[in-house]
Amino acid sequence: MNYPADMVAQSWLWPAGILYALILLVAIRQVRWREYLEQPHKAHVFLGSSVALILMWQITTTRLPGLEYHFLGASLMTLMFGWQRALIVISLVLLGLIYNGSSDWQTYPLNVLVMGLTPILISTAILRLAESRLPHHVFIYIFINGFFGAALAMAGAASLAAALLLIAGAYSPDRLAYDYFPYLPLMMFPEAFITGMFTSILVAMRPEWIETFDDARYIQGK
Repeated sequence: MNYPADMVAQSWLWPAGILYALILLVAIRQVRWREYLEQPHKAHVFLGSSVALILMWQITTTRLPGLEYHFLGASLMTLMFGWQRALIVISLVLLGLIYNGSSDWQTYPLNVLVMGLTPILISTAILRLAESRLPHHVFIYIFINGFFGAALAMAGAASLAAALLLIAGAYSPDRLAYDYFPYLPLMMFPEAFITGMFTSILVAMRPEWIETFDDARYIQGK
């Protein structure tokens, strides 16, 4: 899911850029940057996660240009950092892809909105719903937010990516129905598995790296 500049309507690029700039500004203003100065290890985790995700996004496969599959990691970043810093991570990742020639700068805002903001919002909604409606238990946190949330986030981002190319006339409904959507479950499962696996490992070994996880809420007294 990485739009080349020649596959989307040019009239979309300016609105996408304005929307992205406004949302990014809100995210930057809400981040507590002082924490990175007072606790440098948090900055190391943040930057390390960004570099790791850039490398993972290099592992990609495709059947239709513009609808490449790769591990998104947006759900994991949301659980680790919250939606604001997760959006910044995805923004840095796509800047890295532009730098090495794997993505077009013209579609940068649109790519961030589709591959970053969409799964981040889905993951955030699932997290909030689980916190308010489900028992506070570590296994519920891992399976609902890590596995289930990541699968839905991938499904949402992939469906939106295909829908926009359908509207743009890049692909016909029959082409997408035959060459793309049948493979959607194969995209959802590894996203869920990898996100759930890393969430489990971090909860067990480095719970302080997951800002949305609270030992007192999910473990103590259970």
